Amino acid sequence: MDSDDKPGKKQKLIRKMKKERGYMPPAWTYMVENDTDFMEAYDALYEMALADGKALPAKFREFIAIGILAFRGQDNAVYLHIKRALQLGATRQEVLDAIKTTIVPGGVPAFGVALAAFMKVEEEDKKVRKHE
Repeated sequence: MDSDDKPGKKQKLIRKMKKERGYMPPAWTYMVENDTDFMEAYDALYEMALADGKALPAKFREFIAIGILAFRGQDNAVYLHIKRALQLGATRQEVLDAIKTTIVPGGVPAFGVALAAFMKVEEEDKKVRKHE
């Protein structure tokens, strides 16, 4: 358990993580509350792995994450990473092309997971546009 009681440290990390990703799962909030040091280390690793790299921009790194997560059947995680890729400037066609790429190495189940997540994002966007 985390013994660091610096005022605002936990909330600052939660806000930072949510801003960077566009989401903050309840389990991660729980971990920040209970082991801030661990989550700071995790956040640093996340940034190293999924932020802009020396040669590979973050949106392309997200495509890799989407493919791996789809292969593992992690539909909600795929959905979140699709949203993040779009927030990072990926076009819908780029995301769809990345999803199509999963079918050969990952099989139809991985393709189906990713496509369903993409369709969910599309449906949500339609609802938002309808209410604007």
